[in-house]
Amino acid sequence: MSETPTRTRLYAHGHVIAEDFPVAETAARLRENTDAVAWIDLLDPDQAELQHLAEDFQLHPLAVEDALHEHERPKLDRYDGHLFMNIYAVRYHHEGSSVAANKIEISAFVTDRALITVHKQAGDLDRLVARWDSDSGLAAAGGLNFLVYGLLDTVVDSQQSAARALDEAMDAAEDSLLEEGGAPRSVRMYGFAIRKALSYLRRAVGPMADVVRETVQAGIGQAGIGPGAEQLRPYYRDVEDHAQQAAELTEHSITRINELLDADLAEQSNVLNEVTRKLAAWAAIIAVPTALTGYFGQNLPYPGYDETSGFVVSSVLIAGSASGLWVFLRKRGWL
Repeated sequence: MSETPTRTRLYAHGHVIAEDFPVAETAARLRENTDAVAWIDLLDPDQAELQHLAEDFQLHPLAVEDALHEHERPKLDRYDGHLFMNIYAVRYHHEGSSVAANKIEISAFVTDRALITVHKQAGDLDRLVARWDSDSGLAAAGGLNFLVYGLLDTVVDSQQSAARALDEAMDAAEDSLLEEGGAPRSVRMYGFAIRKALSYLRRAVGPMADVVRETVQAGIGQAGIGPGAEQLRPYYRDVEDHAQQAAELTEHSITRINELLDADLAEQSNVLNEVTRKLAAWAAIIAVPTALTGYFGQNLPYPGYDETSGFVVSSVLIAGSASGLWVFLRKRGWL
């Protein structure tokens, strides 16, 4: 999906009253509309763009620095006058044996009347906007709280969907990984790809429940999580619960894929031991005739030497000893 570098919206009483206006006008529009809150989204901005916003909204320099750097851990930091959170939306990709969970890093500044989001790479903003537009009544009651809730809800939904998809992807490989004789190499590589994607996902999902909980405790906007937004509390708890479920499912899936790969490795070891045992058994069977023929082939007198009876005796001994050893090893399960 194509995405513009900047998107802006102004909300009042749960409705959009202005959209796609220049970022520089945001502070002035908020002063003109005292009941309004704003959303600003920037795609991979440079320091000059963020510095301008930092001056308008008194953003802390350390938060601005974190927003400009990639691969920050998921977290919520409190500064005088605003909150800063770093979270990851997730896109699951599955094509053939290729499995990947791609993370989209989102940095968000939450001031009294503005939510400023910074993407390091393009994401599905239409889903976020649709989430906000789906409940104007709750948006009117929550104000800025609702915007933050919608952002967290959309991000956690993406993480939960990816966790479920990866868990389901294991179902397709489970039977092959557990089949007798070990799985084909392509199936094992598929299992390794799932494990890598799950480990990648765990770093994004693990801290999210704490981030949601700390956001509620910190309070947002002019009213915080208070009388004006009290009805949002159960919605935040629902997001926290989903985040916890996603984290638990991810941990369960990592344990499950590790156990499947270990079971496949054990089965391969069993097959190798079986093959080694059979080779040893056949080597023993071959060794007996070799010893007998070596003995009877010596240029030394022995019973039946240089006679037909001697050849018959040696042949019977060779066949009988080899057959007897084969029967014995067969009964022991070595062949």
